[in-house]
Amino acid sequence: MLYSLRGELAHTELMDAYYLAVVECAGVGYGVKTTYQSVAALPKLGNEVFLYTYLYVREDTVELYGFADMEELNCFKMLISVSGVGPKVALSILSDISAQKFALCVATGDSKTLTKSKGVGAKTAQRIVLELKDKITKEQVASGAVGAPVEVNLDAGNAAEAISALTVLGYSQSEAAQAVSKIDPSASVEEMIKQGLKALAGRI
Repeated sequence: MLYSLRGELAHTELMDAYYLAVVECAGVGYGVKTTYQSVAALPKLGNEVFLYTYLYVREDTVELYGFADMEELNCFKMLISVSGVGPKVALSILSDISAQKFALCVATGDSKTLTKSKGVGAKTAQRIVLELKDKITKEQVASGAVGAPVEVNLDAGNAAEAISALTVLGYSQSEAAQAVSKIDPSASVEEMIKQGLKALAGRI
């Protein structure tokens, strides 16, 4: 199993519904299909790059997929586990929204946002939410550090929305409030949720 690739970024190219990144390792160029989110995080051509990879094997195809972080890889694997969702659709979704926003869409039942991605119809989006809702809450936003209650102005716009979203994902209001209270109040709701999830998972 190919777990990851580390090498020189030799080429990137926009394909039909995904990006192709070529990583040269020991003289061999590996063509890796990836998302816009991961490509945006890559360095300039000629620099060292690291990607988490997934080798997709079927009777008629062998394809290598790569991601800049483990969260996006995990979302990709969960997406292709859904009936009727293949790698192309998974890449399309994760190119349009971050792994954190995808987790939030599933946990809150927001299938409409998923339909904005190419190749994702209403029925497919609803199936994704239905099949992954329990899995997302357990694997993507598992409980982290618990701290003392923190007073936060719940009318503080973005902070209030971020706290509300984190409580929907299974955290207590005190946990969510403590995490959000440490974030720049001028940050967007999505950024607050992203940073809050990292804090609650003990990663920062």
